[in-house]
Amino acid sequence: MEPAPPRKTRDPRLDVFRGLCLVMIFINHVPGNVYEKFTSRNFGFSDAAEGFVLMSGIAAGLAYSADFRAPMRLWQGLARVWKRVWTLYQVHLLTTAAALGAAAAAAKFLGNSEILFENNMESLWRDPLGTLIGIPLLGHQFGYVNILPLYLVLLFCAPLLLWLAWRWPMRLWAGSFALWFVSGWFYLGLPNYPLNGTWFFNPMTWQVVFVTGLLIGVAMKDNRRLVAVRPWMQALTGAIVIFACAATLFPPVGKVMGHSFWWLKETFHLPWNLLAFDKTFLTGPRLIHILALAYFLSSFPAVRRACAHGLAAPFELLGRQALPVFALGSVLCIGLQGVRHVAPHGVMLDTLFIGGGLALQFALAAARQYWPKPAR
Repeated sequence: MEPAPPRKTRDPRLDVFRGLCLVMIFINHVPGNVYEKFTSRNFGFSDAAEGFVLMSGIAAGLAYSADFRAPMRLWQGLARVWKRVWTLYQVHLLTTAAALGAAAAAAKFLGNSEILFENNMESLWRDPLGTLIGIPLLGHQFGYVNILPLYLVLLFCAPLLLWLAWRWPMRLWAGSFALWFVSGWFYLGLPNYPLNGTWFFNPMTWQVVFVTGLLIGVAMKDNRRLVAVRPWMQALTGAIVIFACAATLFPPVGKVMGHSFWWLKETFHLPWNLLAFDKTFLTGPRLIHILALAYFLSSFPAVRRACAHGLAAPFELLGRQALPVFALGSVLCIGLQGVRHVAPHGVMLDTLFIGGGLALQFALAAARQYWPKPAR
């Protein structure tokens, strides 16, 4: 009898970096605290949101891609993916209701109603019927809880994307970039309701990060890299990361870059979305930065060893329980924003708010991970 093949170990980088993104998202969603100066958005053109969507794509590719390689498993794969989509939709509605409850509690018990008119909540009082129609249709989304609609729409499309990823990966990637370019150039996106405009996280442009993650996940499932490690690629992506950091940290560098981008746009009549800095349409600098950062970090074995170290275990725990942790963090940040309207600002209170919120998220992740499961 032949020995069983060795069981593959889970790549720790995915969960660790996803956990780090969750921490930074929570910190950034409590505006004005002293710790947001140290999150990734202050050291480059992209922020934790791009990283979170990229890793969500990788996770989806690893979790679901095998079902779309063999034709006989397509229906099984479709059922698994869309069951997860339904779960995401339910969590989004629950998180939206809980966030509204947190804002209402802050207004009622602290005597300050400012939070009820922030984060897209004011529409509920100005057009309650339209807003109550828009929320379940995903046309109206509260700020800071609006990344789940993006993810569930992209995951809904994942069966087709995964089927294509196994057969024509480079064509899929090229088509994804083409859709990103056209959608940004012509301001195309899913519409809001009852308000005007498009979703803050526009799926038609953000899909390029998710599709890139899917292709990475499919390649990992096939025991290969999507883009091979090359010294010149490491040098190029490292230079992009360093330049983005310098332009963000040092105003003179950023000013020169801004003038250069303006000159390029005016001289060559380039489309606006190639050079602008816009999060909704995930414009060129943000997209290039997250792709360069992902390649650079993934190309060094030392990064994988660091993620496997015991010091990284808490972040790995958060990453393994990303959905409930994100939902709890979103509700907490809305409540904390309401508290900050009446509480004095300072390092001590910021530490209490951020530290206490993260402690609750770690506790939830640990309970989900280690609490004994009931026998069926």
